[in-house]
Amino acid sequence: MGEQEETSADGVKYYRLSEIEKQNFYKSTWIIIHNKVYDVTKFLEEHPGGEEVLREQAGGNATESFEDVGHSSDAREMASSMLIGEVHPDDRAKLNKPEETLLTTVKEESSWWSNLLIPSLVAAIVTLLYRIVTMETE
Repeated sequence: MGEQEETSADGVKYYRLSEIEKQNFYKSTWIIIHNKVYDVTKFLEEHPGGEEVLREQAGGNATESFEDVGHSSDAREMASSMLIGEVHPDDRAKLNKPEETLLTTVKEESSWWSNLLIPSLVAAIVTLLYRIVTMETE
């Protein structure tokens, strides 16, 4: 058994994130869904959404993508046949930590002029320009 995997007392294989992240190529494609590790290599060509969808998630956490699609109970059952283990308990906090983004937040307070006045002015200008253009052609 390698350094990257351990087996718990109840027989569950645990994989470290560093090992899972390496499994992101065509011959070995693993994904994580709800802290469980799935080897989807043989399923790539059969995936109804196309293999690209799985390849984009390869070696990483696909939980959000999996749930966003709304997979059926049949799909969930099929996934269970590809289950090879779980993310090591020590790595789960890293996996579930929200990713930092470079986006800056805008104050939630929005003024009436940005929501109403500016679009109204744009609409008025467009209407005026339309009328000018149509008057010249008549």
